Amino acid sequence: MLSPSLEDYLEELYRFSLYNDIVRVTDISRKLNVSLPSVSKALRKLKAGQYINYQRYGIIDLTDKGKKTGNFLVERNKILQEFLTLLCAECDIAAEAEAMEHYLSKETIKSIQLLVKFMQDHTEYYNVFLDYIMTKDERKKNDPLF
Repeated sequence: MLSPSLEDYLEELYRFSLYNDIVRVTDISRKLNVSLPSVSKALRKLKAGQYINYQRYGIIDLTDKGKKTGNFLVERNKILQEFLTLLCAECDIAAEAEAMEHYLSKETIKSIQLLVKFMQDHTEYYNVFLDYIMTKDERKKNDPLF
């Protein structure tokens, strides 16, 4: 099982691999705003876990396991961003999804995905929800959570 930090590295490696033939340590360092030695250390761990093929100072290639896991990580983030958007969350959606993603089980992510899909397919129910939250100013007066 990957740590949240290694998940972030693998997620970015996967994203880079979708649009670039070559992924280098410096690309990941810049994107995640971490030092080159930190990236190298993470790459060694990802290589040991058979998520990537990598030679020092070389190109980083994702293995099939790395591609599958990377795709899951990207999709998980997308689902959580869709969920927060659906909720009309008044926050930094990307940052909030990033904070949530490492701590939810696959089963919870699947349930969230089903809810998002249900609301997208049944806009009449989603509109009822939107009407409900539009009255939140009224609820703020009486609800300590607001």
